Parts: sequence; C-alpha cells; structure tokens
Amino acid sequence: MEINHTLSYPDLMAGKNILYVHGFGSSGQSGTVSKIRELLPEATVTAPDLPIHPHEAMELLQKTCDEIKPDLIIGTSMGGMYAEMLRGFDRILVNPAFKMGEDILKNNMLGKVTFLNPRQDGIKEFMMTKQIQAEYQEITEQCFTGIDEDEQQHVWGLFGIEDPVVHTHDLFAARYRNALRFHGGHRMNDSILLHSVLPVIRWIYDRQEHRQRNIIYICIEETMEHNGRPLPSLVKAYRLLLEFYDIHIVAAAPTNNTEYARRMQEWTFENLGVAAYNRLILTNRKDLLYGDYLIDRLEDNGSKDFMGTRIEFGSDTFKTWDEVIEYFSRLGGQ
Repeated sequence: MEINHTLSYPDLMAGKNILYVHGFGSSGQSGTVSKIRELLPEATVTAPDLPIHPHEAMELLQKTCDEIKPDLIIGTSMGGMYAEMLRGFDRILVNPAFKMGEDILKNNMLGKVTFLNPRQDGIKEFMMTKQIQAEYQEITEQCFTGIDEDEQQHVWGLFGIEDPVVHTHDLFAARYRNALRFHGGHRMNDSILLHSVLPVIRWIYDRQEHRQRNIIYICIEETMEHNGRPLPSLVKAYRLLLEFYDIHIVAAAPTNNTEYARRMQEWTFENLGVAAYNRLILTNRKDLLYGDYLIDRLEDNGSKDFMGTRIEFGSDTFKTWDEVIEYFSRLGGQ
C-alpha cells in the first residue's frame, strides 16, 4: 500500500464499461467525466452529449446501453433521472432530478440556456420552451415503473444534504433500499466524487467480481477524542485503508438504548461519510466478529479473544493513527 499515491485506482473497474449521464445544461465533456477517467484509468468511460428533447435523449441512452452493455451507469441530476429508467444495470444516481418538469418551472429555467461545457455538435445554447418542459414532465412520469426486488439491489441513490436544487431523497427511498446522504451540494465536484461516489463504485465492483476484501474492525473508542472530535489522522487513515480493506466500526450494544445507536450512526456519517454506510456494528461479543484485524485498546467484550490480528491502539507500537497507517503500508493490502 503506497501512502502517497496519486489519485488513481487502476485496479478498480479495470476492463469495465462505464456510462456517464450528464446533468442539465452540461455535456459529455464535463470536468466530472475527465476526473472519472483519471481516477479509473483502466475503465472505458462513455459519456454522450444528450439531445435537448428528453425522449430523444432516452433513445440515445438505450441505444448506447445496447451497444456497450455498461457494467456501471453513473447519472447526475437530470442524468440521474434518465439513469433510473435504464433498467437491468448497476447504477449510481447522484442528486437525481426525478421531478425535472417541475424543477424547470420552480427554478425559472424557461428561456435561453447556455451549456456549461462544450458539445461535440458545437451548439452553445438552446431555448427551453414550455413544450420541452412539458416533455420533461411527461418522461419523469415513467420513473419508478417495473421495479422488482432484484432491481433494487442494483441502484444506489446519493443525495447531498446541502443541495438547494433537488430534494428527491424520500421519493427514492420509498422505492429503493440504498438511499444514502452525503456532505455536499447539487453539483458534482472532486470531493464528492472521491469520498462519496468512489466508495459505492468499490462496493459494486467487489460484488461484480465476487471479491471479499480483508476486514478491519475499528472500535469506536479509538476514533474520537473525549469531546467527540475525530482523533488526529483518523480520517486520513480511514480513507487510505478503504482502498484495500472492508472497514467496520464497532460499538458496544447497550441494553434498551436506541438513542446511543442513533448517535453512533450520526457520528460515523458526520466524520466518515458515505463509506461508513451500513458499516456500524453494535455488539458486546467482539470475539464473535469474523474478520482479519481488530483495532482496540481495551480487552473487554471479547476483544482479547478476537480470532484475527488484534492491534492494541494506544500501545507503544500504535500510539497514534499515524503508526497504524505505517503498519498497514508495510502489509501491502494483505
């Protein structure tokens, strides 16, 4: 494991086809597309410029899916709305605009629209008319049709908690099981892509490849100061280890205290983000945890009988998270 690696993950999605579906007023030449190609250099990223009329856009996307058979579709905003309707593929929808027709009116988007990025057809602007708005209203009525249990497993929705434009989390969560919130606004940026979208890509890729990463359990006491702030270098270590390991946070299971569990969930999301989704384990029997590493300073609740490698945080060898980083860097991901 190289600590000072460049932001590139050549093994992730290697040999796979990714279809990126851009948002309103954007194009396939956006900075997001370039960043995905930079992060996943061994994947093939296809990002067509979408026609203005929504039914034409869907026809193009369906034809593209027939041709390239994408292993993953990533759609943002308006593109998330389109991607939801591309059934049968693994999909990540980022701030999907499922009410696109309404949003056009609500956000005063009628009139001249200038594209944010260059398009291959050279068009720089277009007129959003009431007719086109009505077409968007019509096509969004096709969202969420024909969803079965198998389909639910292939769709992830990511929703920025600071998004001032689109608010469709509850609409999605009522129909799909993987509805995640992330720290960020509406537009995709490098931080959202790296820390919120990339972890989901890893989960999807591991499932596709039937890959089980080595598991690290981190006791929650070793993540925070007494005032609740993350320990120095914790977040750095967590993000570095994510590239190679499946990480779970472990906390005690108090009797009849659902408030404690809720606070622990909030803490992991607030400080560790999307990657900690569904990764909090409440247990008083650490010896029953099945995994490779346990990072814990205490020996209670079965910690000393953990069957894998126990890392005693706070000891002379692992005084801080920087020592933990150094230890795992020597393991090379094992």
